[in-house]
Amino acid sequence: MFVDEVDIHVAAGGGGRGCLAFRREKFVPRGGPSGGDGGHGGSVYIVASPHTNTLITYRFHPEFTARRGDHGQGSNRTGHGGATLELAVPVGTLVYEKTGDPNQPLTLLADLAEAGQSVLVARGGRGGLGNAHFATSTNRAPRKVQPGEPGEEKDLRLELKLLADVGLVGFPNAGKSTLIARISAARPKIADYPFTTLTPNLGVVRLSDDRSFVVADVPGLIEGAHRGHGLGHRFLRHLERTKVLVHLVDVSSETGRDPVDDLEIVRRELTLFQPTLAAKPQIVAANKMDAVDDPTRVAALERRASDLGLPFFRISGVSGAGVPDLLQAAWDRLAAQRESAAADIDMDALHSGRPS
Repeated sequence: MFVDEVDIHVAAGGGGRGCLAFRREKFVPRGGPSGGDGGHGGSVYIVASPHTNTLITYRFHPEFTARRGDHGQGSNRTGHGGATLELAVPVGTLVYEKTGDPNQPLTLLADLAEAGQSVLVARGGRGGLGNAHFATSTNRAPRKVQPGEPGEEKDLRLELKLLADVGLVGFPNAGKSTLIARISAARPKIADYPFTTLTPNLGVVRLSDDRSFVVADVPGLIEGAHRGHGLGHRFLRHLERTKVLVHLVDVSSETGRDPVDDLEIVRRELTLFQPTLAAKPQIVAANKMDAVDDPTRVAALERRASDLGLPFFRISGVSGAGVPDLLQAAWDRLAAQRESAAADIDMDALHSGRPS
């Protein structure tokens, strides 16, 4: 079961109470206060782990409490601190703090986009001081101690955005699942009815010379998806981290729709959901070429792609025809983006090294 959004409650451990104690030992003529401090409460961290890929654990277990600190003891013994509680989430998870007011936006605490990244979401309470801390020259037998401070409590929302290089978008039954099954080891459900894909699928595409990239297949989009129509609106955010979008358009006559209209609708929905999506490099792939009975549909789609300045490919996800060229084009655009990012980093380093 794929779960990409959950609400949880976290509570850090409270600090232990300071101890009230006095000692009378041999060779210690006056003795004195010997109450130790309480231990600090355990804090709560959220950590990005490469060993998990869904938030389903938190759907059924939404409350987490770290261990409190132990109380202080006599002979100036400090209580044990509470153990840190680490909650593992998939890489790509965004951590938001809920304000308690439904009209107020959530506060972003962290974007855990790399494995091993962590964020402190609830700090443990400080342990109280024992009476040994309050001894003075005029008050040699203090009976004052501090209680431990409570730990922080927060209501959080966790949202997962998949980390993929290439995203496949298109109408339901455009052939996205068939294509990702052909080019990777992913095995999504494939059937001849709309919305077969109910959750995003990830696959690793391997090319020659040890080249590879990750491709994501999201549920089909329909007009109004950005407003909640169909299923795509729930998963459009998974495309925000992709670097290249591939529009898979069904050019067969089975759907009864115009391929050009399909392309325009999907592009418009991406723009309305998040304008930055429409700014990503895009490729148009005319799918199901093995079932084309009207070549004018393909020609019209190719003209529209040319007008938009988008690369155009004819493919068949079933037979594999044209797929290698499409994958090479996707790789070329990924490589160009990486080179551009590396050049920007070099320029920043160069500028930072100049004398002011």
